[in-house]
Amino acid sequence: MNTASLLAVCRVHQLLPDPEGSAGVTAIDKRPVEGPVKIHKLGVHGDVQANRIDHGGADQALYAYSQADADYWSAALDRELPAGVFGENLRVDGIETTGAVIGERWKIGLDVEVEVTSPRVPCATFQRLLDEPQWVKRFTQAGRVGTYLRVIKTGTVSAGDHIHRLFVPKHGITVGQWFSEPTPDMVQTLLDAEADGEIRLQDEYHEKFEKVLRRNGL
Repeated sequence: MNTASLLAVCRVHQLLPDPEGSAGVTAIDKRPVEGPVKIHKLGVHGDVQANRIDHGGADQALYAYSQADADYWSAALDRELPAGVFGENLRVDGIETTGAVIGERWKIGLDVEVEVTSPRVPCATFQRLLDEPQWVKRFTQAGRVGTYLRVIKTGTVSAGDHIHRLFVPKHGITVGQWFSEPTPDMVQTLLDAEADGEIRLQDEYHEKFEKVLRRNGL
């Protein structure tokens, strides 16, 4: 299957004051780290989340963002956007993040295995850190959101490791499609895939399913 690469592994550099946020501080300031880094069930060793209600947990253990999407934003904003500036743990190249299929599995390096879970939803803290006007709106409209990952097998990773796509579910719905325009047909497709044992959906999907169906009068 396709081979891609891990450009950088990032974790929190420092907690920043965020008086407008729910926790008063934010851990969104992620920066690349040197050498092999342990990946646990809850993410990168040494990383933290200040707001653990909306961030972190096993289903959002890692956040991956692609270099292609970073390059898009670098051109649009006319500024350098180094690894970590999106709050990502993994900056990757040659593999889709927004275009990853829900339930897709990757192997990173020799032993780490991860599973695509859900799209990243931008927040006001993200906008304050980047200091770009209307950033949440722009990021949402562009739909280049990246993906959260569940850790299936722990181990160590390093910048430069290969990423191998191990499994792509047949249902074909990507995190970007689900983020941009969830439909009743998508709901049924994902429910069928879950019932068949092809994927394991996190609870927030079932909560969103109800909202999508109600919005469409179903």
